[in-house]
Amino acid sequence: MTEVRVPKLNNNDASYLLVEWEAKDGQAVRAGEPLAVLETSKAAEELTAERDGTLRHLLQVGAECSPGQVIARLLPDGEDPGDDPAPAPAETGAGQEEIVITAPARRAMEEYGISMDQVRALGRKVVRRADLVPLHTSRARTGGAVSVTLPPIEPMRVTAPLIPPDQDDSQLIEPSRAQRRTAEVVERSHREIPASFTVMRVDVTGALPFARAETKRLRALIGLPELLVQATGRLLDRFPLFFATPVDGRRARRATTAEVGVTVDVGGGMYVPVVRDAGRRPLDEIARDLAGFRKTALSGTFRERDLVGGNIMLTLHTDTSVITAIPIVFPGQICALSLGAPRPEVVETREGAFVTRKVISLGLAYDHRFANGRDAAEFLGALRAALEKPGRDPGGR
Repeated sequence: MTEVRVPKLNNNDASYLLVEWEAKDGQAVRAGEPLAVLETSKAAEELTAERDGTLRHLLQVGAECSPGQVIARLLPDGEDPGDDPAPAPAETGAGQEEIVITAPARRAMEEYGISMDQVRALGRKVVRRADLVPLHTSRARTGGAVSVTLPPIEPMRVTAPLIPPDQDDSQLIEPSRAQRRTAEVVERSHREIPASFTVMRVDVTGALPFARAETKRLRALIGLPELLVQATGRLLDRFPLFFATPVDGRRARRATTAEVGVTVDVGGGMYVPVVRDAGRRPLDEIARDLAGFRKTALSGTFRERDLVGGNIMLTLHTDTSVITAIPIVFPGQICALSLGAPRPEVVETREGAFVTRKVISLGLAYDHRFANGRDAAEFLGALRAALEKPGRDPGGR
């Protein structure tokens, strides 16, 4: 008999949601075939069979499970499954639906204005974000109004009341599961990492037309994020500590490749997928990675392998009204960059004339145990040089 245990999928979630059994209870499966789908706060992950056998479920769809927990067993051919326990029921609360709605799907319901009645009408036991796209498309085509019915909200579990006991708690608003996981990461970052922040103004007047020309030449969408990801990756050898992984408060492990996490938020929650080996890859490959991330974010179908392994983060802020944004330093990393949207700035030339240029705010949050303000300024200065003179290698190669 082989136990099917929940693997540790990431460092941010203490539990995952069992959203689907891909093999039925009592079904014969072969090694490598899919068994179940688990959902983390950001992604869906498929579990596969380690060997041949007959699958026996120990948990029902909709139940939460933790890393290391046994959720099923694979019985050898011929073994009597009669004494095997029945699947444990999913924990239920007041008002819980009889169908499982994944976190990305719930965010899509709020974003698209899709009611629970419409979701139930789909006739699915497990509803994913992709299942709701046709409803949204139909609504946009007909122009019909759709009422929003939010799922029941359970009060937050806290050690002390958030409001006086004599007030009505039915108006409490609970963030989505993904946002709660984000909150845990932010709290951990502020608790464990003594971070500082430096911001630099960068002239991108020349970088913008360069990006447009590269878009035509490479037939891939090139913008400032793509240029910055590549430039950041090329600084690995020059600034190894900025890509290292802290071991304790005094030591960090050197990275062999630049793995640049980039924030993606298209309205369904923030994801940080990773551009692999950014310093050695051509610009068109990086551009296609980022375009693929945006497409995947729309459907909410990231896998954990897309989101893990980053050793530096780039946060994107596209609203031109945002002047400066301070990112958190992700636990397990030392630095996080922030890229603001281009904005016009009037400057005086040496001849006394006035011209308009395009500038951005380029920020760096960093673990002050490993880097100082001078280090941050040098790192940002190298990136500024790369953006102000695009096409040159900031790493000096």
